[in-house]
Amino acid sequence: MEHLSSLTDWTPEIMTEVLDLAGKLKADPKAFARAAEQKVLFMIFEKPSLRTRVSFETGIVRMGGHAINYDVTTSPLGAGKESLPDTIKVVSRYADLIVARLFKHSDLTEMIAHAGVPVINGLTDYSHPCQIMADLLTIREHKGLLKGKTLCFLGDGYNNVTHSLLFGCAMAGMNVRIGCPGGEDFEPLQDVLDKARELAAPHGGHILVSQDAHEAASGADVVYTDSWMSYHIDPAELDKRVAEFMPYQVTQAIMDRAHKDAIFMNCLPAARGYEQTAEVIDGPQSVVFDQAENRLHAQNAVMLRLLSPCDSLDD
Repeated sequence: MEHLSSLTDWTPEIMTEVLDLAGKLKADPKAFARAAEQKVLFMIFEKPSLRTRVSFETGIVRMGGHAINYDVTTSPLGAGKESLPDTIKVVSRYADLIVARLFKHSDLTEMIAHAGVPVINGLTDYSHPCQIMADLLTIREHKGLLKGKTLCFLGDGYNNVTHSLLFGCAMAGMNVRIGCPGGEDFEPLQDVLDKARELAAPHGGHILVSQDAHEAASGADVVYTDSWMSYHIDPAELDKRVAEFMPYQVTQAIMDRAHKDAIFMNCLPAARGYEQTAEVIDGPQSVVFDQAENRLHAQNAVMLRLLSPCDSLDD
């Protein structure tokens, strides 16, 4: 039995196979209309969600299955009357898959330790693998072969999306440049950087962390940003964080530093005038809604992989 807590749970070959399957699912969804027939997806969310919840629920239904959204705020788990291990052991007797969107990655790890069915990380404070599968699918559609391409991420380097981009892009043979303020509050975790460099080495990929946004964006094929105010950030920090991150705002001048045909990405939600200007996100280089759609196709491929790891990729 497999789980997906981080893209590093997979080999680069498995990741590529799942991306290939996602492409098939997108091209011919009717061919997979019964691929998850009678399968039940249990969704447990501690954080607010639009794309993750709707794409998972839509995806399993379109493949013939059913989804249950478990409201933590009205549950015995949320009320502290039932432990996480007991909850997951019970749910494993009912459902075929679990997707969890949690504050703490350690809670996801605990879930996996007690689960009798595959568990999918729908987002934790450490990683967001399903988002990056959708991102890589989107980059392939717009830029072709991933190997050798350069992705520049600007903004908050110390977050789940940045960590998973480092893993996924390195596994795909891409170069990654992170443009962010210096210091442990803003830079990717050192163990993530070390692992990403280890993964990139066999493909000749390079990992760079720079405090110079223009250096990071220069010649990039993809310019990516994310919210400066993740769900765990205290709203009282807004003014301070805006001052720190404004030099890393993606403007048209930044896009002009990248390749002429570079694409702009944001995993959404987006705040125009903060992490990017309206001119960029609403402009011709933006592919943010392709990204959002591809959550559906990438996650369907992830679910089929975990439901049938030996044969789903041969369909």
